[in-house]
Amino acid sequence: MRIGELSRRTGVNAHQLRYYEAQDLLEAGRGANGYREYDENAVLRVKQIRHLLGAGLSSEDIAYLLPCAVGEAPTLPGCPELLAAMRSRLQRLDDQMDRLAQSRDALADYIDAAEQTGSESYPPFDDVDNLEPVPA
Repeated sequence: MRIGELSRRTGVNAHQLRYYEAQDLLEAGRGANGYREYDENAVLRVKQIRHLLGAGLSSEDIAYLLPCAVGEAPTLPGCPELLAAMRSRLQRLDDQMDRLAQSRDALADYIDAAEQTGSESYPPFDDVDNLEPVPA
């Protein structure tokens, strides 16, 4: 099948499919006319890629895990190498979440403090339409 049909069948645009191919996540042959040609397994492969991306895995992680993937969802075997890769990614996500939570808390503190000081606009504006600060 050509890239347009694969796109229709998976709901993934052609640009993303070409990206998956560039990342060695998806293989395409070339027809006599030079067009990409995908076999029937490409539909399942794209669905697996989408699920794994949805789990926060990078294309590098997916390239490592994909040969072991079974089914659309997919299921991955519990071998030590795969578990180590997934645990590493989970730790990176946990670290990102911690940093985001700290940023969120800091921003909430700034908002609380600003609300405590009143509702005057700063800097003061003499013409709201032009938003020019009033000279000091």
